[in-house]
Amino acid sequence: MPIIHVKRLKKSFKSYNREQWLFEALKSLFSIKFTINEALKGISFEVKEGEILGLIGPNGAGKSTAIKILSGLLWPDSGEATAMGMIPWQNRVKYVANIGAVFGQKTQMMWDLPPIDSFYMDKDLYSIPEPEFTQRFRKMTQMLEVEEVMKSPVRELSLGERMRCEIINALLHNPPLVFLDEPTIGLDVIAKDKLRDFIFDVNKKHKTTFIITTHDMQDIEKLCSRIIIINHGTIIYDGPLEDIKKKYLTDKHIEVKLSSKPKRFAFKGCKVLEKQEYQMKLEQDTTKKPIQQLINYLLQNFEVADITVTNPPIEEIIKKIYRE
Repeated sequence: MPIIHVKRLKKSFKSYNREQWLFEALKSLFSIKFTINEALKGISFEVKEGEILGLIGPNGAGKSTAIKILSGLLWPDSGEATAMGMIPWQNRVKYVANIGAVFGQKTQMMWDLPPIDSFYMDKDLYSIPEPEFTQRFRKMTQMLEVEEVMKSPVRELSLGERMRCEIINALLHNPPLVFLDEPTIGLDVIAKDKLRDFIFDVNKKHKTTFIITTHDMQDIEKLCSRIIIINHGTIIYDGPLEDIKKKYLTDKHIEVKLSSKPKRFAFKGCKVLEKQEYQMKLEQDTTKKPIQQLINYLLQNFEVADITVTNPPIEEIIKKIYRE
């Protein structure tokens, strides 16, 4: 059964044109000019209970606007949206008691207070019984390894520590629906993995529904079975992640750091994107040769100091889909 139902949702924003010259600026006092930017152009989709949905797209595509409407922070111009049987922007008090949200690097905790104080304020705000609060608090702080920073002011925490505390803050009241907007932005590899493991664990144990917006394909690959791609306010793909991977993630980007100057390079399906004195950036078509064969070739024929393999940026994948 769908926990979220969205139908023909539209949202536009006005941006006023500011004139640079004095005469034009004076004229604009009497004749205001503005541009209408369509953030969402009538999108429709459903989200099943217990699903982890990835909402992706380039900057300005409409992802964050959709999240803010569904979390009740924005009103749409037209269309319908219900979550857990409620209209997010109308049933605000009841609705926010049943959702959790993390918006990138914008903290919801008190900046000068330690995280534990914010957690206790949420305990009172959401009327969480003491035994439940204590159990969740201990379990979450242990899983995310933040016990030692509970009494340090939020402003003194590292970004990774603060983001882990933000996730706890959003989940302490055990909401059935959680919105995460760029939850791993700016985090190192270890901090990202801890957050992903925690989200996956909460989803499996409590059937919590997550909607995640991100530019990090690793977030999508490790957490989401289904993705929606938005571009220019329109849904251009809605379906299983595996279908996207089979069709569009055939190319891999490889950055090779060398201990000596590279000699002649030739490998089937591989393009040299950039070549410097002790470094090469390559792109391998894995439909022609597996990535492991390329790595073996590099290790056997070059003095390799380091190899990094990544997927192409989301923007490149979207361009491929959009061209179709």
